[in-house]
Amino acid sequence: MAHNLNMQTDAQDIFELATLVGQALKSRGLILATAESCTGGGVAQAITEIAGSSAWFDCGFVTYSNASKMALLQVPADVLEQHGAVSNETAAAMCAGALRNSLATVALSTTGIAGPDGGVPGKPVGTIYFGWACGDVTQVERMLFNGDRCSVREQTVKHALRGLLELLTRSK
Repeated sequence: MAHNLNMQTDAQDIFELATLVGQALKSRGLILATAESCTGGGVAQAITEIAGSSAWFDCGFVTYSNASKMALLQVPADVLEQHGAVSNETAAAMCAGALRNSLATVALSTTGIAGPDGGVPGKPVGTIYFGWACGDVTQVERMLFNGDRCSVREQTVKHALRGLLELLTRSK
């Protein structure tokens, strides 16, 4: 029973974060696009749970494979070869591609290793890279989350929304 309560609380936290992000975007006249890998569209789903999100959300790219990152977001092959799909460089390139290929003025990206497999030396399971872009500012961040696949993905969605909210708050 407690597990269900935690799940409800987590979903509520995500909904509240998405609501705050929507209010911040709308009040600034900004439009969001997401570029997601490890979250599989989880951020876009959270955003579109908010009624009226069409006023501030353009689209979401789910680019799970390297081929789709290159085709849909124009992530350069050399970035993927030199740094890997799970890297600051790829997270930044995903944001840039989302902005280039949408009507958005703000983008966020997620790329990482949700598990249970896929970890490599230096990039264990739970390693997630985030990108946030607004205007000429692009920020990237690496986080390491604990837990199972579901937990890592949920923490990633929350952190992506919190990071975007922080960027929007700083760039008034």
